[in-house]
Amino acid sequence: MPSEHLPVIAAEGLCVELGGAHILHDLSFSISAGNWIGLLGPNGSGKTTLLRALGGLLPYSGSLVLKNRPLSIWKDRERAREVAFVRQQPSLDFDFTVEEVVSLGLAPHLSWLERPSPAQRERVHTALSDTDLTDLASRPVSTLSGGEQQRVQLAQALAQDAPVLLLDEPTAHLDVHHQYDLMERIAALVRTGRTVVAAFHDLAFAARYADRLLVLDNGELAADGQPAEVLTTRLIRDVFKMEADVETKEGELRVRYLAPI
Repeated sequence: MPSEHLPVIAAEGLCVELGGAHILHDLSFSISAGNWIGLLGPNGSGKTTLLRALGGLLPYSGSLVLKNRPLSIWKDRERAREVAFVRQQPSLDFDFTVEEVVSLGLAPHLSWLERPSPAQRERVHTALSDTDLTDLASRPVSTLSGGEQQRVQLAQALAQDAPVLLLDEPTAHLDVHHQYDLMERIAALVRTGRTVVAAFHDLAFAARYADRLLVLDNGELAADGQPAEVLTTRLIRDVFKMEADVETKEGELRVRYLAPI
């Protein structure tokens, strides 16, 4: 098969066990380059565990392939040039400035003691601008709010310049303005060919922005498809234990919650 048609990520029978507990069970899917995949599921369904496995941060069984090579054989630095992971709850309690933390995203591209090139420094400044952090560049990250720290983590991932972005609930800790602003900026990255896999807590955000949804329930793949195919009243009832109305209005899929089950 020509390389341009190979999936950027492919899983077959993927399982993850942590502390003797089976977290992910027999997941099989593939992800093409330039797509935005939304991960949905109730708390404890395995979304974060799947993202960490895709980022090479957890042991697994089964097959997990990145660009036609088993993920397990990638060296850390070369994998970091391909995949960037943004955690849901950043813990930035040291005294680096915002710009210094964002500059750490360049590390996979630099040898020991190598200084960033002008083009790489410009990439850091662009990442700061793209996440609305330019005015905070000289602030210690320990003085920032949770939402600001979340944007710092995203900026670091943008400076990393990896073609695959793994985002664990990227709108967590953000106010409404920055939630929508961030989603639009990520959508722009996808339009340039970046691949995004993002866990969502908000079904409406997932329906609006993701090209495709993977729904996890108790560590198993409950649904896989386009938002209009996946987000049905039945699935929302069965997986999320909510009664809901789902309608398409003005080309946009909308979910209205009615009552918990």
